[in-house]
This record gives sequence, structure tokens and C-alpha cells, in this order.
Amino acid sequence: MAPMRSDRLEHALHRIFGGSGNTHASWFALTGGEPLFNAGDPSDVLYLLRSGRLGVFRHEEGHPAQFVGVIRPGEPAGEMAMLAGTPHTAGVVALRDSEMVALPREAFFEAARTEPDLMVELSRLMIQRARDRAAGGGEPSVFGFIAARPRPIRGFVEQVAAAIIRQGFTCQVIDSSALSSASDWFSRVEDAHEFVLYVAESDERTWGALCARQVDRLFIVGNTLLAPPLYPLPHKGVLDSQQRTDLILMRDPRMIRPANTAIWLDTVQPGRWFHAVEGDTGDAARIARVVTGTAVGVVFSGGGARAYAHVGALKALAEAKVPIDFVGGSSMGAVVAAGPAMGWSHEELEARICKAFVDSDPLSDITFPLVAMTRAHKVAELLKEAYGEVDLADLVRPFFAVSTNLTSGQILVHRRGLMRQAMRATIAIPGVMPPVVIDGQVLVDGAVLKNFPADVMRQMNSGPVVGCDVSRTRGVDPALIQQPQSIWSMIVTGSWKRGPPIVSILMRAATLTSDSELEQSRAATDVLIQPTPEGIDIRDWKAFKPGVAVGYQATRDVLATLDKPITDLRRRQSVIIAAPPETVGETAAGSRRRAAAGKPPKAPRRASKRKPPA
Repeated sequence: MAPMRSDRLEHALHRIFGGSGNTHASWFALTGGEPLFNAGDPSDVLYLLRSGRLGVFRHEEGHPAQFVGVIRPGEPAGEMAMLAGTPHTAGVVALRDSEMVALPREAFFEAARTEPDLMVELSRLMIQRARDRAAGGGEPSVFGFIAARPRPIRGFVEQVAAAIIRQGFTCQVIDSSALSSASDWFSRVEDAHEFVLYVAESDERTWGALCARQVDRLFIVGNTLLAPPLYPLPHKGVLDSQQRTDLILMRDPRMIRPANTAIWLDTVQPGRWFHAVEGDTGDAARIARVVTGTAVGVVFSGGGARAYAHVGALKALAEAKVPIDFVGGSSMGAVVAAGPAMGWSHEELEARICKAFVDSDPLSDITFPLVAMTRAHKVAELLKEAYGEVDLADLVRPFFAVSTNLTSGQILVHRRGLMRQAMRATIAIPGVMPPVVIDGQVLVDGAVLKNFPADVMRQMNSGPVVGCDVSRTRGVDPALIQQPQSIWSMIVTGSWKRGPPIVSILMRAATLTSDSELEQSRAATDVLIQPTPEGIDIRDWKAFKPGVAVGYQATRDVLATLDKPITDLRRRQSVIIAAPPETVGETAAGSRRRAAAGKPPKAPRRASKRKPPA
């Protein structure tokens, strides 16, 4: 593939910043984790990165910092806002120790008169960056794996690297043998490979600290049956503010389900966490997809009984061998999504859904409507039977459920705590089931504010997002309103178990979503499936088979239109600039040979810090 950088732009910038007549440019250094500028700051300076690596982050209220892109040596920073004369719309942070050159805005425009092609090349760069970020091209490519357990993690990291290479990317593993290398050596290796994985064992504290300052994103690797180490982990204070630290907890193959995740989360405070089985190549491949931005997130909307269509969607995805790496949903969509998160087979998921909803009439415990139409005791018992005391953090796949917080007026994304409580909250349709109170917060159905939480999935996963949405299926049957059944008819036919027609009205009213909200959520998907289970009432819990069939066929129809595997929908462009000598290997073998031969040069050089121009 053609390189992303423009030689003409890089040379023009070099002449402007380093020209003999330019006395306005100033040099300074940033330490890893230090901001260059923040969103809202004035854009009166253009920056050029000489060495190191910068990350671009966008902050949205209520969401963690979103990684927008990477700036590499020889590239400018802040050029868009500087040219427009507007405040910066995103923040830029040093991902590692970096050297910068700064040029005031007025001096840039004065010098640019001698470089007629500069503005054209800058425009091309800005367009290219926008395209790369839309396609995942600006995502992290340098990752660290730091052991927080006595057992070595090198073998696991090598498995991840092998999986990355099988995807068709180039990858280099770097271990502590590179500790004596100069800083520009690291940059050359990173430029020569699409992905670089740094690995540090638990007894390599100095190397681990350097890795934490060298990477775009960090994985702390622990053991689910061991307590976190007592010594401070190297990510503290470096990667916390942008939530660039993830956690991987390994477990023995004999251990069916993860456990004790909560204590690790309290210690590490990761942005995301993953579970993997020792020696399992499938789990290593899943982490490899997370690294390469090809991990698949599947998200389901609410919709009452119509959400049975999601069960059919899962069946079609499994037949197409689409991996599910993240999963989540709202209301009944979260109930279906919990199946893959629990590690259930498709057969087990269908059996449990049928037992809980088809065979048991979950809303049949109708009561005098002081708070809701039903007591929800039956639902609570069914959830306890299905999930027991499982904690959301201990699920085999990253999972979330969305509820609506009536106390704060915002959505609540459940990722920790008792699963049965979160599931009870996400299906608590106002007026149909009583609200749930957790930690003093009054929670109801997630569909009230976020019926199709694809944008929540996008915050968790930079890879392809598959969404199945039944929120716009035809609403309440007019006949139920114009010619409602009599009470006696409902008793004779048994339809009272579904609740009176008012239940349909309340359920439909609670799951309506505004056009703008729905379009925003749908825009976060790469594959959008919209089954149309017409004729299935929102409370028709007996309509399992037709609902599943509709979702299955709709998913197959959408998959048939794709011209590439789902995992490749956001596959990034190559960022290789040139392969420097001595660093073209795809594993750490070359690195170890160079170390044995004494080839890595002197220790990394650290620059003293100077302030950019005011």
C-alpha cells in the first residue's frame, strides 16, 4: 500500500520549521501522558512532531475519552484549527516522551509564502486523516502487555502476535532485550510494522515502566485466582486520564467461568477488561482482533416479544462464522445479548428464553396498579434462576446492559454488579413493572432513553459494530384499542396472562425513540439489521418461532449483501513508512538476535523540557 505520509509535505514542513532564516520556531519536549493542548484551547501555534508519538482524543460528556487518531514523527499537529483560526476541537496528548517544534501562526503564514504547495499538501493530509479515522486508520498500533502475575506472559503475547500475522498484518514483539536501545530505534521499528507489541514480565519493573511510556494502549495481564500485586503498576498516572489501560485476566482451562474480577477492577481501574483461558488460541485470536480493530461488537434493541428476532440474528451470525467479541443491548435486547456473554450455546440460549418467556408468561402476576401493572415477582425469580449470583464483570465476553436512571435523567450502562439486578432494571418498563432501586438510584427500562444503544457499543469497540434493531416495527394493533377483548373473553382464552391491552400501550410508549436519537444510534453501526416481525404484538410471548425466523432471515439477507467479511469492514490502511534495516522480522526473534550481537545502540535519550512559545 502507498504510504500515508506525503514526502512533499514533510520536506516543506521541515524547511519551514528548520529553515536557516526562521528564528520563530522553538523546540521543546513532552513527557509521556502530558497534553500538548486541550479541546477549547486557542490555536495560535502549529506543531511538528520530531520524535515520539501523539494521540488525538475527543471528550464527550458522559463518555470516556475517545481515541481519535495517532500523529507520528514528521507530521503536524493542530493544523486544522490553526488554519481555520478556531479553538481546538480535540485534545492532543503525548503517548510517550516526544520532541516537538512549535511555530506561531503568523510566522507559519509568512514562511508558507515560500512554499506554494504547502497548503495543498496540508489539505490532503487533513482529508486523509478524516478518511483514516472513519475507517479505523487512526487507531492505536503500539500496545504493551505487562504482567501482573508471577507466571510469564510471553507465550500468550506470542500467540496474539501470531494471530495478528494470520490476519495479514505485520507484527513485531519487543521484549526487555531492547532496554538499551535509543529512542529513535523504537520509532524505526514502529514505522516498519503495522503493529508492535511490547511485553514486560512481572520482575522487569524498569522495562515495564518504559513500556508504559512507549505505547498507545496498555494491557495489564493478571490471573483471575490471584490477588493484584501490592506494588504500583506502571500505568498509574501515565495512561489513566485517557483510560488507555485494559485488563486481561487469564484462567486455567479447568475453570469454566471467570471469578474475582471485581478486586482487579478496583485495583487497575481499566477502561475495558477481557477474560482468556491459558493456551486457548481462540481467546488469543480474540485479543488480536481487539488490537487490530477487527473485533466485532453486536448490539440489540429493545422491543418486547419482537426482540425474539435477535435470537434468529445470533443463529445466522454463528452460521456465517462471525465472531462476537463484545455484546450488549437494551431491554429485551440485553436479555438476548446476555446469552453469548454468559458463554451459552445457541441451543442453551433458545431453551432458556423459551423457559423464561414462552412457557412461564412472565407478566402474568398482574396486581392492582399502585406502582405498576405487575408485581414482577415472577420475573425476578426467573432472572435469579437464569443468572444466580453472577457478576457482570465475570462474564466470558465484554457485555453491557442499558437502563434509564430516573433519578439523574440519564442512561446507566451496567458493566459491573449482580447480573440479575441489571437485567431486572433494563426490562423494567414503566407502568408494567415496578422500577428497580440500585445504590439509591431509581432505574427503569433502558429503552425509555436508549432503545438501540449502538453508540454505547461504539465507545467500547473500535472495530465493526453489528446492530439488530426492531424499534421501528409497526406499533400497537389498532384493533386492540378499537375492539378490546372483554374481561371474560380474556379469562376464557387465557390472554389475560399477557396483560390487558394497556400493557401493549405502555410497552410501546416506553420504547419509542426520536428520529434523531435513532439515526445517531444507527449511524454507529457498520452492519444494520432491521427485522420486521409484523403481526407479532410487543407482548406476544408465545410468538417465539416466527420471531426467531424473521430475525434469522433478515440477518442472512444483510450478510449476503456484504462484499467482505464483517471483521474487515473497518480494516485499517497500512501505516508502514519504510522498513529499516535489522527490524523487518515479524516476531521478537530478530530483536533477541540483535541484542545478543550487541547491535542495539546506547540508552534512550531524554530531552530537557522547554515551553512552547506563548
